[in-house]
Amino acid sequence: MTALATGTARAVVRVHRTALIVWAAFIVGAVAYLVWLNKVTAPDARAQAATCKPDTGFCSAFLATRDYTEPMGWISTVVYYSFWAVAAWAGSALIGRELENGTARLAWTQGVSPARWLATKLAVPALVLVLGGALFVPVFRWAWSANRDLMGDDWTFNDVFAARGPAVVAWSLCALAVGALAAVVLSRSLPALAVAVALMIALNQYMEPHREDLWPTDGNGQYANHHPQSHFWPMNLVETGILLTIAALATTAAFLVLGHRTARTPRKESLA
Repeated sequence: MTALATGTARAVVRVHRTALIVWAAFIVGAVAYLVWLNKVTAPDARAQAATCKPDTGFCSAFLATRDYTEPMGWISTVVYYSFWAVAAWAGSALIGRELENGTARLAWTQGVSPARWLATKLAVPALVLVLGGALFVPVFRWAWSANRDLMGDDWTFNDVFAARGPAVVAWSLCALAVGALAAVVLSRSLPALAVAVALMIALNQYMEPHREDLWPTDGNGQYANHHPQSHFWPMNLVETGILLTIAALATTAAFLVLGHRTARTPRKESLA
């Protein structure tokens, strides 16, 4: 990596360090909490359930285990749907605001090409998202499988399905790319925020009910009366591939739009 590229990457980290720190703290905190839930809370919940009388099933099924099941559910849900926040951040603060207030053009007049500027803006958060997913996914898979007798969900739940595989990372990378494209097209932070989040919500609402179509059915499982749990990995990987394809297309479109617009505008143009 050249000194110029390194300096640009450092600038991205410096400007957006608060968001990056919040994301890193959230992932590390979620992982630590998952370990705590399984090593401390789960044994306590199981011991409490054992004290319930046989004829009070409600006690053992819910009251005695909710301190374990509810946090487990919230962790997967928040991580899964955090891609909306990623889209909003990319479309508004990360790229849209810099195009709107002229910070991007200032960087272009100081030796950073528009393509390199955008590449760095995307590469740094993409790396953070991938590293966060690489830490979270295996820990969540272990935590989710460790105490199944205390849980009321299954692998077909939307948040569980995504969080147990690379799809949860693919959703965030797709949101990053869609947010970037919205920002480059609109060059305004708030409209880009709204469009990026709306597009990701629409994509999510389309994908979730069509997950059962991602892999051939065999009629032997529970998911839509067709998919056994052995279909989890092929379905998750297919969804991941679809999302990464959309991300690649959105990223390519963002570079093309930015290149077209900056080619028409002299880079030495004043900020005014």
